[in-house]
Amino acid sequence: MAKRHNDNQSIQDILKEFVQTNNLQSGLDKVDVRDAWTKLMGNGVNNYTTAIELKNETLYVKLSSSVLREELSYGTEKIIAMLNESLGKELVKKLVLR
Repeated sequence: MAKRHNDNQSIQDILKEFVQTNNLQSGLDKVDVRDAWTKLMGNGVNNYTTAIELKNETLYVKLSSSVLREELSYGTEKIIAMLNESLGKELVKKLVLR
């Protein structure tokens, strides 16, 4: 059960504490990576994206177009840098396009 605090705290601090005590950060990171991918890549790539999954600092993206997969494979380092910059932390170390 959570501790009760007598002093006033901001909602942000309370939510951070809740996420830490319940080990929810990894799940939130997965959702944040999906949102960052859709925001950064735009409609053209998102139409061909069928699955996005983050496992152990590796982002797996399943694409339905082999031509698009080949084109994106040339810029994986740039995509990783853009995703990490958008997320504000170093979550993605490797990008696997399927």
